[in-house]
Amino acid sequence: MSEGKKRKFHTPEFKAKVALEALRGIKTLNEIGQEFGVHPITVGHWKKELQEQAKTLFEGKRGPTPIAAHREPELLY
Repeated sequence: MSEGKKRKFHTPEFKAKVALEALRGIKTLNEIGQEFGVHPITVGHWKKELQEQAKTLFEGKRGPTPIAAHREPELLY
């Protein structure tokens, strides 16, 4: 039997580095793929995922505080 290629495991740090390079837009996805040894389609997937998940970085403790429902009428006066 012939041995097939084993799948590569990429760390989250590596994926972020490649995706950020793609977001910069200086090089094409093909160039980035060749540079990092990753298929250009994979680079595009990581770029898209980074764009979609970026908003979660800014969600959290410092957002607007919700107004309690029982206090809403007071604010109208």
